[in-house]
Amino acid sequence: MSKGTFKVGITRDALRADGQPVFDPAALKIFDAEPNLKWEFLPELGKELTAAHGAGYDGLCVLGARVTADTLAGGRVAIIARHGVGYDSVDVPACTANGVLLTITPDGVRRPVATSILTLILALSHKLFTKDRLTRTGRWKETTSHMGEGLTGKVLGSIGMGNIGREMFRMVAPLEMVHIAYDPLASEDQARSLNVRLTDFDSVLRTADFVAINCPLSEQTRHLIDARALGLMKGSAYLINTARGPIVDEAALYAALIEKRIAGAALDVFEQEPTPDDNPILKLDNVITTPHSLCWTDECFRLIAEGAFRSVVAVARGELPVNVVNREVLNQDRLKQRLAAYRAARSS
Repeated sequence: MSKGTFKVGITRDALRADGQPVFDPAALKIFDAEPNLKWEFLPELGKELTAAHGAGYDGLCVLGARVTADTLAGGRVAIIARHGVGYDSVDVPACTANGVLLTITPDGVRRPVATSILTLILALSHKLFTKDRLTRTGRWKETTSHMGEGLTGKVLGSIGMGNIGREMFRMVAPLEMVHIAYDPLASEDQARSLNVRLTDFDSVLRTADFVAINCPLSEQTRHLIDARALGLMKGSAYLINTARGPIVDEAALYAALIEKRIAGAALDVFEQEPTPDDNPILKLDNVITTPHSLCWTDECFRLIAEGAFRSVVAVARGELPVNVVNREVLNQDRLKQRLAAYRAARSS
């Protein structure tokens, strides 16, 4: 911290083309509660934060830019506050090695992402986009050939039952579906409270009419949904992915879709983003696609901004923030000394 000032940089991808924040500007008032804190948007837009960025700030609020070991090499950054819950764009070991806190904002995305999944379930089951095309092309007489599917008694399966997965099951409860999930970390009590039956990975795929991906991307989950997994699904089943694209083997999914081995899919995420214009999945009629932004609402962006900013303010005060990803850093003397220095700077 330079001269008693805790300097915060917000990545420029949090600004619209007109220069206004993508979140409610009122969220920035959170910073006003800490007089020693000064904030600004980074002067340039880049896909990766550099060593120069790291050297210029005590805290970084990050939307989409990558954070690498080089970003943190200068030793100044104390906190990376990620807008959202995914952190595969952040070098977590480098954060820990440098005594840097990495925080996320689960409270901001829980309801918006769960709502997005519900939107896709309804759109798939009611053939929403098929019927939109029929209307636009004057093919009303074909409607009986594209009958939707009722959801009562249908099986909703989730790969993962964390923050978003649990909210998804809460929201779909009135639809009277059957709920199953695979998550080795979920407790039976937690599942029972949501009327969810925990089972193994293969059973979710074999049984579910709708399979929703609700797990983080890691080396263990990369291509978790591969040709073998897709081969377990029912021919009438749908796959929904609002988590991370690389969890699904896209080539294997395309093959399953084009060969009608599953009924369809809804994808908000892709292995490569932005996905290429010539991605063959984009040409399929049994797929709904959105550009990794279906959950982006005014509510979502306000909540994730507020969560990230509160985390930064806590550190500037010498306090521990909530929703720390790399909790092993909490026991490091380097972090404790930093927080003590921030507290001392505030009282001087």
